[in-house]
Amino acid sequence: MTLEKDIKQTKAFKNPVEKTFVNIMFTNNKICDLQYKMLKKHDLTFQQYNVLRILKGHHPKPITINGIIERMLDKMSNASRLVDKLLQKGYVNREFRADDRRACDVTITKEGLSFLENVNMNMNKEVLSRSALCEEDLEILNTLLDKFRAVYEK
Repeated sequence: MTLEKDIKQTKAFKNPVEKTFVNIMFTNNKICDLQYKMLKKHDLTFQQYNVLRILKGHHPKPITINGIIERMLDKMSNASRLVDKLLQKGYVNREFRADDRRACDVTITKEGLSFLENVNMNMNKEVLSRSALCEEDLEILNTLLDKFRAVYEK
């Protein structure tokens, strides 16, 4: 289905830039909705999932809360609170630093790694079962999105 049909638009877009922006926003909402539904099955928010992925990428080394914030997709998230929730679930460890009591080092636990692996496997299965794009198309899409985003990062 085309974007115009999906959003029930009868008039043409003014230009390709306008259509691209609307298409990216609409597609983002679809993806976020799918992720929300999948993560909810695992009693996890998108922000908690993002923290676990950051910790896995940094594993086995610890990372500070500020380091997590720098890498978060959603910069408005309260990383300290997210770590607290993940700590309660047993997915992360937190150690306060002797040299600076305000700072702490966070690591992902074995349980957190196992849980994240399970969540990723389920998400990948779901996404791949719905995808109309082959691996080559996905690479092209990623290249185009990187190029598009680079303009706005300057």
